[in-house]
This record gives sequence, C-alpha cells and structure tokens, in this order.
Amino acid sequence: MNKVVLIGRLTRDPDVRYSNNGDNQTCVARYTLAVDRRFKRDNDSQSADFIGCVAFGRVGEFAEKYLHQGTKICVEGRIQTGSYTNKDGNKVYTTDVVVENHEFVESKSASDERRAQTPQQGSASASSQDGQQSQAAEGFLNIPDGIEGELPF
Repeated sequence: MNKVVLIGRLTRDPDVRYSNNGDNQTCVARYTLAVDRRFKRDNDSQSADFIGCVAFGRVGEFAEKYLHQGTKICVEGRIQTGSYTNKDGNKVYTTDVVVENHEFVESKSASDERRAQTPQQGSASASSQDGQQSQAAEGFLNIPDGIEGELPF
C-alpha cells in the first residue's frame, strides 16, 4: 500500500499551471510542504523536511483558490517517483507526494493572526513563542522540554 499523511505549512504559494490535453485542461498545482521533525538530533541543524507535493484536477483547483504561504494543512496522498533528462543532458530523479486530499489544520482566524504577527517578529525566539501561544489558543497544554521521564504515559 502506498499511502502518505503529512501535516505541515506551505513554504510558498502554489505554482499552478493548466495542462493542454486537447479540449480538456487539467489543473496542476505544485507546492512544498515544511513538515516539522518529531525529534531533533544534536548535530542536525534542520528541524523540518521540505516535501514536494503535486495536486491534479479539482484538488489542484482547491489549492489554487485557498492555499497560500504559511497555511497549515494535512495532506493525504501517495509517493510517486519519476525521472527526466534536463537541458544539460543529465538524468534527474524526482520524488513527489501526489495529493489525493488536503484539509485545513488550523482555523482561518488562527492562520490570519499568525500571518499578521510574523512580519513584526523577526527573531527565532519570537516565532517559538508564537507557536506556543498558537498551541495554547487551540486548547493544548505546553509541555516543557526535558520532562519525558516524568510523564505518566
């Protein structure tokens, strides 16, 4: 079974094009999803994976209309690999998630509030505080780092 479920934020607005299949035009929306890693290694500075996604047809039209940079979504789909020869004659291998369904993970008001605060806050600690406030606003309790052994579950 080839099934993928991801939760992350769009790194930029979707790149939308329409393919020309005779009389039928199919929407093709491509975007990159930043998915936070669950655990961070000591020597690894990257805390997120950037995963390429492609949506076709009505799913692509939804992405064109409603998704934008910073939107937090849940993506369901499948992994698809492929290859092509670039203009330099080199073979390039690709791996994408073909999106079958995507849903919003946060409310529009929370998304708008986060977008309004982000340009004003330039430091990494400010964005960390923003994430903690967002979690608290959604009804979740923030658990401090380093107390995994003390949790009863």
